[in-house]
Amino acid sequence: MTAEPLRIGNFSGFYGDRYDALREMLTGGDLDVLTGDYLAELTMLILARDRLKDPSAGYARTFLRQLEDTLGLAHEKGVRIVTNAGGLNPAGLADAVRELAVRLDIPVRVAHVEGDDLTARHPGSLAAHAYLGGFGIAECLRAGADVVVTGRVTDAALVTGPAAAHFGWKPADHDRLAGAVVAGHVLECGAQATGGNYAFFAEHDPRDLRRPGFPLAEIHPDGSCVVTKHPGTGGFVDVGTVTAQLLYETCGARYAGPDVTARLDTLTLTQDGPDRVRIEGVRGEAPPPTLKVGRNRLGGFRNEVVFVLTGLDIEAKAALVREQMGDALAASPPAEVRWDLARTDRPDADTEETASALLRLVVRDPDQQKVGRVLSGAAIELALGGYPGFHVVAPPGKGSPYGVFEDVYVAHGDVDHVAVLHDGRRITVDPPQDTAVLDAVPPPALPEPLPPGPTTRAPLGRVAGARSGDKGGNANVGVWARTDDAWRWLAHELTVERFRALIPEARELPVTRHALPNLRALNFVVEGILGEGVAAQARFDPQAKALGEWLRSRHADIPEVLL
Repeated sequence: MTAEPLRIGNFSGFYGDRYDALREMLTGGDLDVLTGDYLAELTMLILARDRLKDPSAGYARTFLRQLEDTLGLAHEKGVRIVTNAGGLNPAGLADAVRELAVRLDIPVRVAHVEGDDLTARHPGSLAAHAYLGGFGIAECLRAGADVVVTGRVTDAALVTGPAAAHFGWKPADHDRLAGAVVAGHVLECGAQATGGNYAFFAEHDPRDLRRPGFPLAEIHPDGSCVVTKHPGTGGFVDVGTVTAQLLYETCGARYAGPDVTARLDTLTLTQDGPDRVRIEGVRGEAPPPTLKVGRNRLGGFRNEVVFVLTGLDIEAKAALVREQMGDALAASPPAEVRWDLARTDRPDADTEETASALLRLVVRDPDQQKVGRVLSGAAIELALGGYPGFHVVAPPGKGSPYGVFEDVYVAHGDVDHVAVLHDGRRITVDPPQDTAVLDAVPPPALPEPLPPGPTTRAPLGRVAGARSGDKGGNANVGVWARTDDAWRWLAHELTVERFRALIPEARELPVTRHALPNLRALNFVVEGILGEGVAAQARFDPQAKALGEWLRSRHADIPEVLL
């Protein structure tokens, strides 16, 4: 086992991330491995639709274009590249990378990981893929691969695989693997760890945030790491940016994966110098006995029209158009009809736009006809017979298909996890011998509350940061305090009941609160707020990306000593 730290960087957090980040990371400083994360729940649906049109498709073509002028540089510097850009077709992308290397006359060894595709076992699915761990990646790297392409692995597996290969870790090295999982989770969303999407961005020079650099982690043999970035790049790395990313799209204290369950309640964060945050103390446990499988299927067809209501009598105008549209759709009503009125209007406004509210109608049905011409005809026919000032943002189309994301679970042994090496050899990756059912962690002890004192009505965001995201139809909102006193107040103030009061959409939904005292953080999981997932577009913010910022904007009685 080597004692040298492993420097792993990230150059992509999603399919569509900054195109030149791969070159920036290769030229910005020393690295051993570069990872690229391209896959999200929605991305798998997009790639599945690509594959329907072309069976040879199904992978992130952007990655190939990025390699055009960087593959030689990576080879020259000895930087290995590990990416899940293979999507639904990792073998196809691996072949395409080999063809590119031959054309460019660069002698690189390309391997891939397969076995995640379970679509054939799930009739009616466009794509059904198990979330694999990092040991297939490790096998490819140990055999000498320069580029490793995977399909659906966990985001953190892009880091646990290289770390396991570099340090010689085994599946039973739970604490070390858990440390790498945490590092991988921080890196996976790219610039979100270096100041992007950060709650307290306004405290920093905007010139420094125009182009945040991408993060890297120096991983040590014991699984601890330091998160940093290349010198001279934009953005910043501090305890706050790392805390925010640790809370992103997680649930409770146990962060489960196919290799290990990481205990987020055990880690500590320390500022280790400018743009350097040390993460240590992560404890690991055996992984759950099952693997998560993400299923994408066609949910039906949707259409929408946004009516612009201007000036006076906004509520009456909205009521009129709802009555008129209801009459028009009554003969063949869609299965789902949703109305939302956004009061973006202001009284005595000095522009027409700021004098206007938006009334959004969304319809869904398995039958495209019921959401297509029927809706568009009914909406447009109101043009001269509706409310005064009638117009719409855009005319509705014929209706478009939407996807539904679902989680199912299978035993580790039901998946053929295979590393296909650069020389064509196939190595089966055995499932973990030790597993543990994922039980909830007992609630931790909370700090003593602040003593009573004067309060001021102010936005919650004056004393707390937040970051939110989606997991299927659920959303999580991580909220953290930056001082011990603010944590003493937040831990007792922001209960589930108070959260529901501040976020009315959650009042009738199951909400679970998880406390993480080491991070001075609370993590709320709101079940069902996103309907059937991002592709179904059930709400204005379908991925709940701004749910945390909405919460921070809500007012509370905050102790004056904190302001």
